[in-house]
Amino acid sequence: MPLDFTAIDFETANSSMASACSVGLVKVRDGQVVDRIGWFIRPPAGHDHFIDWNTRIHGITADMVRDAPSWLEQMADLLAFAGDDPLVAHNAGFDMGVIKAACTATGFTIPLYSYFCSLQIARNTYTLDSYKLPSVATAAGFSDFPHHDAVADAEACAAIIIHAAEHYGAIDVPELALRAGVRISTIVQPAAAAIA
Repeated sequence: MPLDFTAIDFETANSSMASACSVGLVKVRDGQVVDRIGWFIRPPAGHDHFIDWNTRIHGITADMVRDAPSWLEQMADLLAFAGDDPLVAHNAGFDMGVIKAACTATGFTIPLYSYFCSLQIARNTYTLDSYKLPSVATAAGFSDFPHHDAVADAEACAAIIIHAAEHYGAIDVPELALRAGVRISTIVQPAAAAIA
């Protein structure tokens, strides 16, 4: 199995994990970036207010997403791009939490992706003063990107995984996870939804 995965990054409108307003996706095949895409998302009703703090971080406003596809409308494209790939994100708990919360808020079945975290891999691979995405990406040879642009952040995440795999001599995701001492997890249904 070659080093194949999809890196993903979400930006949110507010503190609600369901408030995804942008997504970036980067596909890696055999350790090389082969495709990238991203789009705005209109957050689900009840999670769609923008707060100044988030807008200052990513620059996205309510007006910018007014005509964007809703979470439900964009899911087909997200699922088609990611396919059966394992997902990777920097601080993956946040991005997987966005998927779970937005799907729950809209009644969409949560996709059961396997995923792993570039932040965890970075902490076990590099000795840095900061493990924030820009610092780790620079250590991996990927710098000067517009942080908090979802596509750029996903590409930085992909660069970290590619560099770490080279560092460990890992040929695929399971070997990288093993050598870097991290788990490959699976998105699971919330407990209440699993019982229902």
